[in-house]
Amino acid sequence: MKISIGNDHAGTEYKNAIVKHLEAKGIQIINHGTNTNDSVDYPDFVHPVANDVENNNVDFGILICGSGNGVSMTANKHNGVRAGLCWTKEIAALARQHNNANILSIPARFTAPQQAIEMVDTFLETPFEGGRHQKRVDKIPLKC
Repeated sequence: MKISIGNDHAGTEYKNAIVKHLEAKGIQIINHGTNTNDSVDYPDFVHPVANDVENNNVDFGILICGSGNGVSMTANKHNGVRAGLCWTKEIAALARQHNNANILSIPARFTAPQQAIEMVDTFLETPFEGGRHQKRVDKIPLKC
């Protein structure tokens, strides 16, 4: 499995913990995030992750910022990207099962690092259910 990850300054600690966790599982990581706590502009780190997902260069993306909103909004401007803002592992499961989300957006200021790792594991391990959910996902336009 190959994952693209990006973060702003609010998500550096979380990104580092997630990368360490995933690499220990043998998952390949492409790191587009900042490695410092110095203030940065989140779109600069989101677009490379969303491009990786949009161009099928990775299996999934993970984005982290303070609220998770900015990274989700930015990623969802890309064709075929379905970034889901999640704050529990249950919501992460539903984002995959019902929405076929391909990017997990994590709000660092509203979760703990261990919660984030649990969400990542759940997101990556949960399959899309298809069926009645597929027709709904198909109604999400690539461009309006």
